[in-house]
Amino acid sequence: MNYQLIIKFWRASLADEAFLATIEADLKRVLGDAVELEGYDVSPKEINLFMLTPEPRDSFRRARSVLEDKGILHGLSAAYRLVGGARFTSLWPLRSTRKFTLP
Repeated sequence: MNYQLIIKFWRASLADEAFLATIEADLKRVLGDAVELEGYDVSPKEINLFMLTPEPRDSFRRARSVLEDKGILHGLSAAYRLVGGARFTSLWPLRSTRKFTLP
């Protein structure tokens, strides 16, 4: 697993955070063993979900169905980097002008 995929949920754009209780199980069901879920990083403005994957673009494409079903696709950002790397490549939203960063 060469890449770390990060899905950033912007707390201000979420109606509620109830989906967090089941999101990992839902993602695991869709992504299977191709992804290793690493956990969360929570701050006052955002919640970051970390996962390891050999194919970050494909993994995010498959995860999008879960995010769309929960109605939270427009309240998030996603990016990936090499494990241990500092430079992010944005995946979502498309054509994002905001630089992806972690707290």
